[in-house]
Amino acid sequence: MKVKKKVWFAAGIIFFAVYFFGAARPVPLEAVLVPRWIHSLESDDPIYLSNRPGPEAAEQDTGSLLPFNLGGSFGYIGRDGCFSVNRIKKTNISLSEKFWAEYEAEPERVEIYGSNGEILTVIEDPRGYPFFLDGRIFLIGSEQNVISEIGDSGAVLWTYEFASPLTCIDSAAGLTVTGSLDGVIEVIDSKGRQLFSFEPGGSRYSIILGCAISRDGSRIGLVSGIDDQRFLMLERFGGGEYKVVYHEFLEGGFRRPVHITFVEKDRWVVFERSGGLGFYEISSRQGRKVELNGEITALDQSGGQGLVFAVISRPGNMKELVGIRIPGRVIIEAPFKSSDVFLGRMDSRLFAGGAQTLVSFDLEER
Repeated sequence: MKVKKKVWFAAGIIFFAVYFFGAARPVPLEAVLVPRWIHSLESDDPIYLSNRPGPEAAEQDTGSLLPFNLGGSFGYIGRDGCFSVNRIKKTNISLSEKFWAEYEAEPERVEIYGSNGEILTVIEDPRGYPFFLDGRIFLIGSEQNVISEIGDSGAVLWTYEFASPLTCIDSAAGLTVTGSLDGVIEVIDSKGRQLFSFEPGGSRYSIILGCAISRDGSRIGLVSGIDDQRFLMLERFGGGEYKVVYHEFLEGGFRRPVHITFVEKDRWVVFERSGGLGFYEISSRQGRKVELNGEITALDQSGGQGLVFAVISRPGNMKELVGIRIPGRVIIEAPFKSSDVFLGRMDSRLFAGGAQTLVSFDLEER
């Protein structure tokens, strides 16, 4: 049985690799994706596709861990392809670069763990569900209209109640930005006090479908409204007030949460829009669009080296890893088939996953 299992494991890895490596279109000479390893979630050791990392590379990889949530498993993996945590999901899971927690539908207590698997704190009688942003621990109430921040001891630091259920949330620079079902965004400081509130309006149905805040807290990107849907950019001016500096009507639109994030050290905002991705450049205050055939399943949250990656989904569990040179040229398209996907980025290292397999690439200039 063990021999048969190993044969199927090897066959699965080869099949997955053929999709990612054989089906990809050529990348321009200045940017090359170099495969490094493949690791099955059911295996203890990665299979290295180039030379095994030497002592110097291994030393550089120390402490660099990426959270993953793929299929029926979750955990943390290093640049060298080794797991620090690899667990089977048995219940609900919340996961970030720094924290993770499993919790029941009505938890009596929540244990918060670190990326190495060590327990960090316990929240007794949480009356909500944990989530993690910007190295901070939060709880959201069962009705989705109350959030609390939790301190290192597990005690509640502050609680804030909203007039309507939340539809999106992001945090950076000690600030938390939220969007709600009634079409309101709010900015809350590190002590739970409201600093700013705004209703974009301009649509038949007011709802905030996506929100993101820059790393220094000075800008907010939004996708709001149904009939018509809009992308808006807000910038902070004197006195802490944010003002709209750009807006764009989006043809079509969604009736669900959308992907939106700052990339390239906050020089660009990337957001999901009907038929593809929108790119907004902070310096020029101009927006552009990249046409993509499929629904965005995963989006690179950091960018780097002028590239952003996404996974798009099509009927029949067909997926495609897409690499885009900012602001608008698709330079790689690698199809594969999987019901589940994962996409992660660690500087020049790209991680992609499907089924029960994770793959790593280095982005190199040649």
